[in-house]
This record gives sequence, C-alpha cells and structure tokens, in this order.
Amino acid sequence: MKLLYINTRFFFALFGVGITYVLAFFFPFLMWVAHGILLLVVLAFIVDYLFMFNQKNAVVSQRILPEKLSNGDLNFVKVDIKNNYPFRIKVRVIDEIPFQFQKRDFLINKAVEAGSNVFFQYDLEPKERGSYTFGNLNVYVESALGFVSRRFTFQKDEVLPCYPSFVHLRKYELMALQNEFLLGGIKKIRKLGHTMEFEQIKEYVPGDDIRTINWKATSKRSQVMVNQFQDEKSQRIYLLIDKGRTMQMPFNGLSLLDYSINAVMALSHIILKKSDRAGMMTFSKKTENKVLAENKSGQLRKISEALYHIQTNFYESDFSRLYQDVKYTIGQRSLILLFTNFETLDAVNRQMKYLRGIAKNHLLVVVFFKNSELHELINRNPENLKEIYDEIIAEKLEFEKKLIIQELRKYGIHTIYTLPENLNIEVINKYLEIKARGIL
Repeated sequence: MKLLYINTRFFFALFGVGITYVLAFFFPFLMWVAHGILLLVVLAFIVDYLFMFNQKNAVVSQRILPEKLSNGDLNFVKVDIKNNYPFRIKVRVIDEIPFQFQKRDFLINKAVEAGSNVFFQYDLEPKERGSYTFGNLNVYVESALGFVSRRFTFQKDEVLPCYPSFVHLRKYELMALQNEFLLGGIKKIRKLGHTMEFEQIKEYVPGDDIRTINWKATSKRSQVMVNQFQDEKSQRIYLLIDKGRTMQMPFNGLSLLDYSINAVMALSHIILKKSDRAGMMTFSKKTENKVLAENKSGQLRKISEALYHIQTNFYESDFSRLYQDVKYTIGQRSLILLFTNFETLDAVNRQMKYLRGIAKNHLLVVVFFKNSELHELINRNPENLKEIYDEIIAEKLEFEKKLIIQELRKYGIHTIYTLPENLNIEVINKYLEIKARGIL
C-alpha cells in the first residue's frame, strides 16, 4: 500500500457522485443513477488498481550521471524509462536532486507507449565544489483511467563529486595549437624578435625575417633558405591563488575564488598543451596545496585534485609568508600569475614590497577583478540625487583601481584587470602574449 497513490481524478469522480445524490433528494428518480455511477467508479478504481499492480517490474528506470560535475557550468543528467506494461502509461518523474541546488519544484511529465522507452535529460548548474548526493529517482505511473498511481523508486543515494570547471577546456585548446590568437575578442599581437629554439630550415617566402637566412643551406640548395624558430618550451608557469577573505565576494552565484580556480584549470590545460610546465599553490595565512611545475601526463589531474577542496577563509592573506615560500620553492625564473583582489591603493601599498620582491626574480602578473555592479552604476543615467551620489562613489572606486594598475606597472609588474566572467579568456590571452613577446 505504500506504493499506492490515489489521484485527484478519483476524488473528482466521488464528488460527482455526491452531487448526484444531493440532486436525488429533490428528484428521486436520480437515486438509481447515483447508485449506478458509484458502482462504476468503484469498479473502475478496482480495475485500475489491478492493471497497475499486476506486474512486479512493470517500469524500469535509470538515472545516468556524468563521472563528475563541472563547477559553474551546465551539467546534463539523463533519465531512461522502460514501459513493460501492455498499454500506454503516463509518468511523473520526481528526482531528488542534491540540496545545494535548492530546487523544490522538480517535476517532469512524460507519456510512454507500451513496451517502449523514453529518454530525456535535464541540466544542473552547480555553484560550489564538493560532494553532491542524489536521492531517490521516483517515477509515478498511471494508466488511461488515471484513478490511481503506482510509485517506482530507483537508485537511492548516489554521490557525485563537483570539480573545478573542466567542460570548456577543449574550447581553448585551439589557442594552444596556434601561434596566433584566433578566438573572438582576442587581438593579434606582433612578435618582438624571435626565440632561439630551432624548429626547422625552410624555403624563404616574402615576409620572412631576412635576419634568419641560413647562408650555408642557401649555398647548398642554390635558393634562399631561412631558419624557423618556435616558442621556447618547458618554461615554468606557477599559478598562485589567494584564498583570503577578499576572494569571498560572489558574482552570479560564484565567488571570486571559484572564478580563479576555473581559470587556473583552463590556463593549466593550455600551458601543458604548449609543452610548458604548470604548477600552482594557494595562500592565506600560509601557503598550501603546492603542486610543483611539471609537464607530465597526470599533471592536470594533480592540479584538479589540489583545487577540489580549496575554500576561502576570513583571514587577511599574508604576502610576506608568500614571498618567503616563493623564494625558497621556486628557484628558477618563472612566470607567476597571482590571483587576488585589491580594492584600494592602500591595500596594494601595504603589500608592494613583497610583490616587488617576487617580481625581482620572476615575471609577475597580478590578476584582480572589476566589480560588475559598479560598472552598472557608472553606466546608468541617474534620475535623482541619491543615484548621482552613487555614480560619483562608483567612479571614484573605479579610478582607484586604475591607480593600482599604474602603481604596479611602475615597478614592472604586469596586471590583468577583468570582469570575473571574462577571467578565463583574459589570463589565456596574457599567457600567449607573454609567450609571443618572448619576455619570460
């Protein structure tokens, strides 16, 4: 009886019988009509019950989950339902999705023909990393009569991990295989000089640098030959993530920390495709989650595992400790991308000596974020005095961010100042620009 659910159609039928009995009080000849309708409703209920419960495995369903969820992206969950009844059925699917999504109205209605399958999918967009537990997959089945429903339950308590964003990694892979920036919104950058890593000798074509002419090969082939060089490989790139309180600020459901983690995954994929060495570490009161820069087959998985459990805290990040650990951990000159967030010029000046110390031995790029809500205040047309004050304050804060950029550049520190949703493409663009210019 726990699997039996009486539908509203049955109660509407009983309500109709009751109305008929009331009318029979005034019109006695309707009494036998009411008896007949009541008998038909009871018989239909019994028949519907027997149809629904005469088979043990009348409906078979399966929830098909991905191996893992990608944070901040659309992930698709597939459901397959098989109808073993000899008649057409209607199904209501209620999947007990993880509580993190806070979906209280999940319901999918489908019709399944006799002996056939129906296959559909729905999407989920997680906003935090961690474990997601799926409960029961509940399938409620009813026949054409629709008086009763039978519940079928499948796949209770499936746990799925949610990792930093990985579904878009292949989208950026073309950038790693080409020497020019090909994705929309990325400008081409003229190379300054060339690297000294030899690739091949080829015939001269108009536009080749005449300084690369190979005179010995030219004399042997009796035609102009030039040396072709490629970007230097095996360079060390370290990605440093600040997980202090400034990285807790949320935008579109994701914190700045999660945006940074997703960017680290995307950039690490590109770095490894370019045959460079990718490494990372996080810091707050101390440095943690260290992954030394390597270019091994399992390096991307190692970085992903290191990023999986990272959470922000309420401490102010200790840049002096970061400077000491970078000095003793990273021996050779490397490209360091530091993901943090500075809101005021005073906050930068307090850490400037440590940033300059890192930039003295490495090529340092500081990545910090635009506030999209401030940009909305700046770009809207104020209609009253309060909105004018809000716009002035927003412009002041935005101007201070520009002063931060100037202050960092004064000491040879590169910067990326971007909206959180554009972070992936901006850091990849900066990395490829540095490779193209050969300044590492």
